[in-house]
Amino acid sequence: MTASADSWEHLATEIRGCTRCSELADARTTVVIGQRPVRGARVLLVGEAPGANEDETGIPFVGKAGQLLDQLLDEAGLPRAEVAVANVLKCRPPKNRKPTRVEVANCRGWLTAQIAIVDPELIVAMGGTAVEWFFGTGAKIGGLRGQVHDIAGRRVLPTYHPSAAIRFGPAGMPRAALREDLAVAARQIENLEQASR
Repeated sequence: MTASADSWEHLATEIRGCTRCSELADARTTVVIGQRPVRGARVLLVGEAPGANEDETGIPFVGKAGQLLDQLLDEAGLPRAEVAVANVLKCRPPKNRKPTRVEVANCRGWLTAQIAIVDPELIVAMGGTAVEWFFGTGAKIGGLRGQVHDIAGRRVLPTYHPSAAIRFGPAGMPRAALREDLAVAARQIENLEQASR
C-alpha cells in the first residue's frame, strides 16, 4: 500500500467520525467519502453533495446523474475507473437541498485534504456549489466554464453538474457544455502527458 493510500484511508476514518453539521450527521445513513483509483488519479471530479442513492451506498455519483457522468466520461476518453471523485459535502443534505454556507465551511478542510492527497493535475468542479468552493461566492458557471483556471496553484475546470444536464434534457445546454468540458479535460491531460515526454 502506498503512502497516499494510507493517507486516504486515515482521512476517510476521520471524515466518517465527523459530526460538525449535527443535522446532517443525525440524518445520514453513511458518510460518502469519495473514490480514487489505487494507483492515483490525474483528474479529480468535485460535485456538490451526496444524494439519496449515494447516502445509501456510500459511493459518489451512483444515481441517474452518475450514470450520465459515466457515459460522458467514457465519450471523452476519461473512464470513471481512472478518475478520483469527491463532493464538497460528505453527507446528504435533507431532501437534497443546496448545502448551506456553514455546512460548506465545516466540510472545507476535508476536501482540501483530499485534494492534497490525490494531487490531481486537473480538477473538474461540477455545479454551482463546487464552482463557488474554488472561485468564491457568487461565481457563475456560464462565465467561467470551457477553460482551465489557476486557483491556488491548481488547474480547475468549472462545468455544469450532471443533474443539471438531466434536468434540462438531452438537448439542453448544460449537457452539451458538460460534454464539451469533459473533452477539454481529456485534452488537457493528453497535452500534459505529451509535455512531460
